[in-house]
Amino acid sequence: MATSTMTQADPSSSSFELQPLPAQNACEENDKVAGLEETPPDSAVEVLQKWNSPRINMFRVPATFWSFFVVGMNDGSYGALVPHLEEYYGLSYTIVSLIFLSPFAGYTIASGVNNMMHVKFGQRGVAIVGPACHLISYIIFSLHPPYPVLVIMFIFVGFGNGLIDAAWCAWIGNMANSNEVSGFLQACYALGATVAPLIATAMISKGGLGWYAFYYIMVGGSALELTTSTWAFWRQTGSIYQAENPQDPNAKTGRTREALKNKITWLFALFIFGYMGAEVSLGGWIVVFMTKIRHATAFASGASATGFWGGMTVGRLFLSFLTARLGEFRSVLLYLGIAVVLELIFWLVPSLVTSAVTVALLGVVMGPMFPTAIVLITKLLPRSLHVGTIGFGTAFGGSGGAVFPFIVGAIAQKKGVKTLQPIILALLAAIAALWVCMPRGGGKDHESGGESEGQELGVDGAGQETVSV
Repeated sequence: MATSTMTQADPSSSSFELQPLPAQNACEENDKVAGLEETPPDSAVEVLQKWNSPRINMFRVPATFWSFFVVGMNDGSYGALVPHLEEYYGLSYTIVSLIFLSPFAGYTIASGVNNMMHVKFGQRGVAIVGPACHLISYIIFSLHPPYPVLVIMFIFVGFGNGLIDAAWCAWIGNMANSNEVSGFLQACYALGATVAPLIATAMISKGGLGWYAFYYIMVGGSALELTTSTWAFWRQTGSIYQAENPQDPNAKTGRTREALKNKITWLFALFIFGYMGAEVSLGGWIVVFMTKIRHATAFASGASATGFWGGMTVGRLFLSFLTARLGEFRSVLLYLGIAVVLELIFWLVPSLVTSAVTVALLGVVMGPMFPTAIVLITKLLPRSLHVGTIGFGTAFGGSGGAVFPFIVGAIAQKKGVKTLQPIILALLAAIAALWVCMPRGGGKDHESGGESEGQELGVDGAGQETVSV
């Protein structure tokens, strides 16, 4: 009879049994179960920053808001200061108007170096150089130097504005709820443009101070801007910017050239060119129009200009929520349609009250167009092209803000300021046609950045949080 015996191995003995290694597929399956895949799935999308996430953004976003408020005060003060500059220096209108053109030169230079600034120095470089250009220029203005020095220093002001405009618009345009946050950013600009002429006029007319006294306030504002921006963005170096905004490895040219080769860049630039032309022409000539054509008093004419910029502030603050619901493409078409109707009423109804109300409402509906266009661009183009596209678009648009007011003035010299209205109407029709040519991509707004229904949170091999849809 066969028997079998079972013996227990002595633990102290050197005999052991070799076990096979786990199959590679099994390891990969275990990693997938743990949610630690080496690379994110194709359906993974980036979790977007919010105004309060990461926590440092709670300081960075207000710093950008203050920076745009300073830029708005700078741009809004021109109309109030020009008559006093003309009198103080004994200049003709043609010569004094150089202060409108020199900032455009600075914007143009900024559009060429924006990408280089970001790649080499990051947002830290913009946070230092942009406000520093403001502060140095305003200190010199407050010393009321010879007029040619003013013209030159306004180039530096425009350069700082161009850096700040492109950098903060592109950064906030990539956030969750970008329509709302961008609306607040641009509202800060409009608010600055609203209060600056009131402050300047009060200081000069009622306070009996020189035109340069206004720049005492601007020195303080830009000093605060430099301090807050530098502190908030100090850690955002060039290497961090390149990591967060990688360039397409197949790209054969630099980021700026790649942006200029894209049709969307030129559509955006032409849209901003026409938009800025309409905005600055209307805001700059409304006082003369109300005085000459509607026979308004000086106070009522000034109040109409304040109403336009105030309406723009309100529109950028509150219509951004409607924009987020309708989507960028449809909302701008709606705003343009309303703007055309309001402009026709402003032109054809010869009533002072009606004109004052309609110009304020024009500010409301025109206000969201600029930030909404920027948000759409951030959805249509890769992140590596945002700074180049927005920088070029704002510089090109700045030329519209310089060229069209001069065209209005030149025509008004021969035909009268009543020609302002058909020019504004033509510009609105032109930018509407350009907007129709824009791709409708992007559709829905940026996600909120957190987990939502149908989304799964994962981590890629580098530890970068991703969302798998």
